[in-house]
Amino acid sequence: MLTIWGRLNSHNVKKVVWAAEEIGLDYIRHDVGGKFGMDEAYLALNPNALIPTIEDNGLVLWESNAILRYLAHAHAPHLWPADPRERAAADKWMDWQFGFADAQRDVFLMLVRQPVERHDPAVIAKGSDATARMMAMLDALLAQQPWITGDSFGIADIPMGTYVHTWFTLAMPRPDFPHLRDWYERMTARPGYADNVMIPLT
Repeated sequence: MLTIWGRLNSHNVKKVVWAAEEIGLDYIRHDVGGKFGMDEAYLALNPNALIPTIEDNGLVLWESNAILRYLAHAHAPHLWPADPRERAAADKWMDWQFGFADAQRDVFLMLVRQPVERHDPAVIAKGSDATARMMAMLDALLAQQPWITGDSFGIADIPMGTYVHTWFTLAMPRPDFPHLRDWYERMTARPGYADNVMIPLT
């Protein structure tokens, strides 16, 4: 059985749990990080003191997108293009997601984890503009193909699939990107997405 360590309100943990459910893996998840803290046993598994970490058949692995790639290779090769060029094209968007997370971080922390009286319009505007510029790039890709992974849903859709829900949920200005919205709406019907990604932001 797959073991996942990490609190579910973490974007990076959401990715891994959603992937496990998408694949149909039996798993157990332990709350770690944030208010749950990290004990010495966990830090022995992941000395970075970050989440998530998994254990699967004796393999201990951390870094969320590395975990996604491993799960696809080991348990769901149909979610990962076999052609190396197609795989590389999808893979770059998985790494691109980390830049998007950086662009969204300040506005997320402002709107979700600060009281209203501490909301800074300049921070919100900066985050809105930065994420909109990046989402325009993703919308352009999705105008050419239905999924980030290619012609069908795959592991590369999960990282930004997790972050796009937050982007649509945050109370900030955002342009209308029709291809992005269509992609998001298709994901809302997928197994595990509503239960593990579309949860209250905290």
